[in-house]
Amino acid sequence: MSVPAPPSAPAVPPGGQPKKAALAAWIGSALEYYDFFVYGSAAALIFPKVFFDESDPATATLLSLATFGVAYAARPVGALFLGHFGDRIGRKKIMLFTLLLMGLSTFLIGCLPSRAEVGGLAPVLLVLCRVLQGVSAAGEQASASSMSLEHAPPDRRGFFTSFTLSGTQGGQLIATLVFIPVSQLPEDQLLSWGWRVPFWLSAVVAAVGWFIRRTVQETPAFTRQAAAEGVVRLPLVALLRHHWADVLRVIGGALIASVSTVFTVWALAYATSDSVGMSKTSMLWVGALANLVALGAIPAWATLSDRIGRRPVYLIGAVGSAVAMYGYLWAISTGSYPLVLVLGITAFGVVYSAANGVWPSFYGEMFSTRVRLSGMAVGTQIGFAVAGFAVTFAARIAGPGGDDWPAVALFTAALCVPPVIAALSARETHRQATEDLGSRNPREASRPETVAV
Repeated sequence: MSVPAPPSAPAVPPGGQPKKAALAAWIGSALEYYDFFVYGSAAALIFPKVFFDESDPATATLLSLATFGVAYAARPVGALFLGHFGDRIGRKKIMLFTLLLMGLSTFLIGCLPSRAEVGGLAPVLLVLCRVLQGVSAAGEQASASSMSLEHAPPDRRGFFTSFTLSGTQGGQLIATLVFIPVSQLPEDQLLSWGWRVPFWLSAVVAAVGWFIRRTVQETPAFTRQAAAEGVVRLPLVALLRHHWADVLRVIGGALIASVSTVFTVWALAYATSDSVGMSKTSMLWVGALANLVALGAIPAWATLSDRIGRRPVYLIGAVGSAVAMYGYLWAISTGSYPLVLVLGITAFGVVYSAANGVWPSFYGEMFSTRVRLSGMAVGTQIGFAVAGFAVTFAARIAGPGGDDWPAVALFTAALCVPPVIAALSARETHRQATEDLGSRNPREASRPETVAV
């Protein structure tokens, strides 16, 4: 049984830079998910008319939302590649690579011609750029979470690691605030050049993120492990040999991201459809305010997990989200903006933040340093791939009129069940020393797969 580190243990690992690592995680994740959610807003509101305008409105929306899911399909492949090198060459190099790849692919989306200009080539180029976004995102959260966890004091891993997801919400908030004035342009300007501006602005965030991330040192845990034992020759082999059950837990747990994609994309499309008729601007403000609340809720929940454990806080988020999302979609169906605002902030800003703020430490603590990035990347990205297509499934489940919200609410609640099972079957690790995380298997101690560096 794990016990707390003795009082004489150093608060910060030797060579640790917890604040700088947390800032680097925040700014990179903000860029990654600014880009990701700018795309989500555009997929719901703009792309059906720019890239799929030859289809009827319902089909165009379905095709556009499917391109949102394409990036999630690419993420497991990116996770295998980036997870492998992250456990071989370090967290920092992967963090820099993902930052540049996301910034470039997002900027290029803003430069794409429309279907009216080049025909069927336009959606093909859009999907290609979306795939590059997915490959980048596959390594971003895993590398940023591993970096901040391994730099953090043992008793504050939850708090410092939560900055990865706080950055995600920050990026989503920035994306929403950028899209609000853009969405108010006259439709001819919006569809010709206005929608491109948010994608071009990603270059600014990428430049800031590069400057911050290049100053962070490699993590003490990875540096010590590489110097003392060497790195793993084939991290995926070691991962599946010693941590296969934890990988399955992370896959199941990662389905909680379905709450985010349904809230951000499908609910936005439903609320602004003819059947409900709410304005784009008012709904974008719901997302902005929910994310603003989440910026405070995420570190608060994570701090609580440092005191009472990861499992109970995560379960509050998973179980609560299943209930809260039903209330939010019901509120949209009523067309009452005050109800939508209050229940949207409650569901996404507060309740979902419990699971969202804790999973970086909860999942990361399941694995040892030698395979942590691979374990987090592979496990989360397979689960996120399913979550990404939750939007497409929701659009189908909602029926021809796109207004069967109870079916979508039930579907979202069902996707919260695997995260609950994963949490209930997992070990509690919040009091375990960082160097002991994921090392319960005695066969792993011999480490036959390592190679000196």
